[in-house]
Amino acid sequence: MIEIVTIATPSLGDRSYLATDGQTALVVDPQRDIDRVLAVAAEREVTITHVFETHIHNDYLTGGLALARATGAAYHVNAADQVAFDRAGISDGDVVTAGAMRVQAIATPGHTFTHLAYALADGTGAVLAVFTGGSLLHGATGRTDLLGAEHAAALAAAQHASAHRLATLPGPAEVHPTHGFGSFCAPSAVTAAGADGSTIAAERRRNPALIQDVDSYVAGLLAGLDDYPAYYVRMGPANAAGPAPADLAPPAPVSAAELGQKIRAGEWVADLRQRRAFAAGHLPGSLSFEHGDSLLANLGWLLPPGTPLTLIGAPQQVASAQRDLARIGIDQIAAVAPGPAGPGLARYPVSDFAGLAAVRELVTVLDVRRRLEWAAGHIEGALHIPLHRLPGRLGDLPGGPVWVHCQAGYRASVAASLLHAAGHRVTAIDDEFGRAALAGLPVAPARPAQLAS
Repeated sequence: MIEIVTIATPSLGDRSYLATDGQTALVVDPQRDIDRVLAVAAEREVTITHVFETHIHNDYLTGGLALARATGAAYHVNAADQVAFDRAGISDGDVVTAGAMRVQAIATPGHTFTHLAYALADGTGAVLAVFTGGSLLHGATGRTDLLGAEHAAALAAAQHASAHRLATLPGPAEVHPTHGFGSFCAPSAVTAAGADGSTIAAERRRNPALIQDVDSYVAGLLAGLDDYPAYYVRMGPANAAGPAPADLAPPAPVSAAELGQKIRAGEWVADLRQRRAFAAGHLPGSLSFEHGDSLLANLGWLLPPGTPLTLIGAPQQVASAQRDLARIGIDQIAAVAPGPAGPGLARYPVSDFAGLAAVRELVTVLDVRRRLEWAAGHIEGALHIPLHRLPGRLGDLPGGPVWVHCQAGYRASVAASLLHAAGHRVTAIDDEFGRAALAGLPVAPARPAQLAS
């Protein structure tokens, strides 16, 4: 019997997989922290003999090369990809045998030009599953603009054809994508549909790529593309070069005085505590990045490349954040420190949309959501600066008090900490945007001219 183990990375919205026949194992799209994969293999007492990449990833650093070297496994990367390391090149139609398992490569361009899917069959030849990477997702397909907006439409058309090719696999075959669980590699319209699993038959019934004609599908896919994290541009080249193993050694502790020196020197100090605790008292100049699944995309997106980073938080928070950051190439955290205490702490108020309604005419309302969120509805008269653009536009804000909001509170807390560190009088709105209209605030859809923010 073949077992497929899912190794989820919620902070990236991605999944890796280990498949085993009870003795031999293969791995698809492993993350950089390969200790998790090795632990799964050790628990089952199986030997990893093959590692497969569906594509050169743009959203994280792969652990495939490190895993293959650690286990002696063959490392399968598309033969057409230009890489700087030795690999077992694989191409459309190639079949690899791993114990009682057979894996066939299927060319599925769209998410990237050289994307591959892998159909997994047992010893009888029956296809049990397909690892689809960023191609056929659960109820959607991967985004097609990560290699440049000029390629997006052509790759979307290719994605449509690739989905139809995968749809010829047996209906009961399970669909195991790498992306689509919150990853920015999926269009913004992707929901949690299929989070507990899907099959080829299910995708034939619901996937837009399989129920729409190519023109309708391409138009819908392109319309759902919003901004993606800035660090993505560094992931593809780093993966083609071959990432080094992750270094998860604990960072050195520093004192409160040393933290202040780091901030004055232009280094970043990220506070991992709960966002309301940060607002109630924090080291002046530090920034709020509450520990959790939203941390990686936001901190990774905003942190200027090469900027030294110190983390404030409990030991388990720091260790988890360090692991997450290593997945996107932010290594060697400069230092760590516990939560600040004592006199001299900075603070700012936190409120909700009902509180904003009471002072609406007296303050500047700043909306830091992304473009498509704004387009779906926003508070009339609000200033729109997406969070990822805010550090470069702090000078665009008017004087006076600023109330900042996002969709659910996390990004508002990050923005509030940036604004407060820059000397603004700020209130963070820690509330769901859906409550804005209920609080009596005027919410209107965006006009086309407003979408360029």
